[in-house]
Amino acid sequence: MVSLRVLQNEAREGLLAEAAQILRERGVIAMPTESFYALGACPLDETAVRRVCTMKGRPEGKPIPVLIPDRAHLTAFASDLTPGATVLMDRFWPGPLTIVFPALSRLPRRLTAGTGTIGVRCPAYPMLLTLLRHVGPVTGTSANRSGAAPACSASEVMAAFGAQLDLILDGGPAPGGPPSTVVTTVGRLRLLREGQIPQDQIEAVLAESGMSLVQSSLDGLVSS
Repeated sequence: MVSLRVLQNEAREGLLAEAAQILRERGVIAMPTESFYALGACPLDETAVRRVCTMKGRPEGKPIPVLIPDRAHLTAFASDLTPGATVLMDRFWPGPLTIVFPALSRLPRRLTAGTGTIGVRCPAYPMLLTLLRHVGPVTGTSANRSGAAPACSASEVMAAFGAQLDLILDGGPAPGGPPSTVVTTVGRLRLLREGQIPQDQIEAVLAESGMSLVQSSLDGLVSS
């Protein structure tokens, strides 16, 4: 039976240790983010990632984004850091910017969906960042069945997944609103999705370093 625990009020150290143990054992948790609730599993474990995809009914070809507590964890996922990526991380991390990097070949195929790329974000949301600092990187796909609206509360997560989850961390209502902005640094810099950070802010920061975006539409390199 799924355990629903209040992230804000309970003895936090014990709860974070419980979440870490579940993730080590290939479990799946739900957690609040700065927009919606997300499904977290160990992104380096093929079985755990497959379980997330099965729960969501996620079709083949859609990659899973990863949440990290700090830049040092990028070495486990990205094979290259371009100057453009460094500029964007310096200005917008922690924050609602997902950056797409060339992926290390050893990553689980369901994580990258065979694209050779990986979307990574370092969030600023305090409860989520505290969790990540204790458990390490996790998947960050939205807590909903594929095609359904993202869950904005622990009760909505429970209604969608119930006993399929191992732990729901109840952080109260999620704010909703736009998802993270997504920029790929693979090849030329391109905006894949405009979200919480407007395109003009991205362009202004890149222009300060003599860089620019090329026009692009969402092309499936990253997906929530």
